[in-house]
Amino acid sequence: MAKTTEATGTWQRSLGQFLAEVVSREPDAKFVEISGATLTYRQFQEAARKTASLYQSLGVQPGDRVCLVLPNCPEILFSWFGLSLLGATMVPINTAYKRDELAFILKDSGARVMVAHADFKETATAAAGQVPELTTWVVVGEPDSRNTPDQWNNFESAFAASTALAPEPEISHDAISALVYTSGTTGDPKGVMITHAMFIAAGQGYAHWIQATPEDRFFTCLPYFHANAQYYSTMGALAAGGTLIVAERFSAGRFWRQVCESKATIVNFIGMMLSVLLKQPLSPQDGDNSVRLFYGTPAFAPEVLANFETRFGVDVMIGFAMTETCYGTIEPPGGERRPFSCGLPREHPHPLFRNEIKIIDAAGATVPPDMAGEIVIRNPAITPGYWGNQEKTRELIRDGWLHSGDMARMDCDGHLYFVDRKKDIIRRRGENISSQEVEAVLKRHPQILDAAVIGVPSELGDDEVKAYIIPVSGAKPDPAEIIGWCAQHLALFKAPRYLEFRESFARTPSLRVRKEELRAEREDLIENCFDRDAEGVHR
Repeated sequence: MAKTTEATGTWQRSLGQFLAEVVSREPDAKFVEISGATLTYRQFQEAARKTASLYQSLGVQPGDRVCLVLPNCPEILFSWFGLSLLGATMVPINTAYKRDELAFILKDSGARVMVAHADFKETATAAAGQVPELTTWVVVGEPDSRNTPDQWNNFESAFAASTALAPEPEISHDAISALVYTSGTTGDPKGVMITHAMFIAAGQGYAHWIQATPEDRFFTCLPYFHANAQYYSTMGALAAGGTLIVAERFSAGRFWRQVCESKATIVNFIGMMLSVLLKQPLSPQDGDNSVRLFYGTPAFAPEVLANFETRFGVDVMIGFAMTETCYGTIEPPGGERRPFSCGLPREHPHPLFRNEIKIIDAAGATVPPDMAGEIVIRNPAITPGYWGNQEKTRELIRDGWLHSGDMARMDCDGHLYFVDRKKDIIRRRGENISSQEVEAVLKRHPQILDAAVIGVPSELGDDEVKAYIIPVSGAKPDPAEIIGWCAQHLALFKAPRYLEFRESFARTPSLRVRKEELRAEREDLIENCFDRDAEGVHR
């Protein structure tokens, strides 16, 4: 386990101070392997300092926001830490965004500087044209600066000409290091403010929870416009003094080869990754890897987890957290793992850090054990709120408690069991149905790759259950058989009435299905799909 002392255990520091302390311990140890490059801790710190100087030369001041339209590449890491050294804020943006989506974040964040990879320059140029306040454009990935248009600054040439920032300004641990925009599943995306202290607490906590050592190699294929790669893989590797391995993106076909070649020991996943990997063809090499821990969310059925652990030879650890605070719950390493549980409240190695979680009803009262209610959280690593949105911040944080918008129950020993997002609970004929529970059963079907469940209007009032299904490649599932499958594993009232097959889903940066887009198809919600009532399928 990473050593924790009074000096190293505190989270109330700037990222620059934290990085300097980590570098001082083993400056020549490998820190990151990314895009074919390997950097030691000392080399990474030097690159961050040069990047800070680069941005300072472009007029970036403490408190300024800089939007990054970058894939997983060295420059996004250099920019994050370089901007933090200046007291400025990175705003990583989903590289799949189109012009108007990108323009919204440019405007909402109030950024005057945008950095875009050459692959996304066309979209970035179109979006920037809608934002007159944006004064400085920087392009990454154009080594020949002669190809850089007049309005763009060339990152490579500016970086080569930069020297390390000196002196480094003193930055508060409460300064905003990043704005990470939420998925926008309801309304416009909101910029979650993440402080230096939040990042440091995340790294210290993660290294503590997974009992990480400097020998651990943290693999991530998740994008840096999502908090997971920031909180856990990057900050966890720093806190442990380990090595970070960054792949460009998740590819089911290449995943295990990348993991094996990188000799990864720690891998983070998000929901659909585990399901998709299990649906890949069996291979004699499935268990041929060095991974000791596979961490992610949500909780899966015990038989699904057992199948994954046996097939791939890894230990799966489940947790619950949010961009707004990474301190949710996690299963205890080496301790009791309860079926369908997301574990116990996460602990920080410092004795002064206290993480509290409770389940409340609509009136704000704590509910008895095993009763469902909303998850609320209080700890020192909660976001200050949403950028420029006081109304949503007041809804999020009340009397020091973060209101998650997620429904769960907690047993008498404090183990948390996630139920669903509040807005995704389906009310059918007086019964509450968790869309996630129905989806979990559908995803276990051998011919179903992925599924999304929503409530649709019923002629009897309340809702009916509709499932959108992506079949496994080449499979043609029988709708009636799928209903029968659900009836074997669920009370019949939870089984979908409607089934519709799709080739793909629109997804958020965290790869969740954008259910609001499915709900928006109002005129076609129950047309052109299988209706179990009309077909007389009741089993």
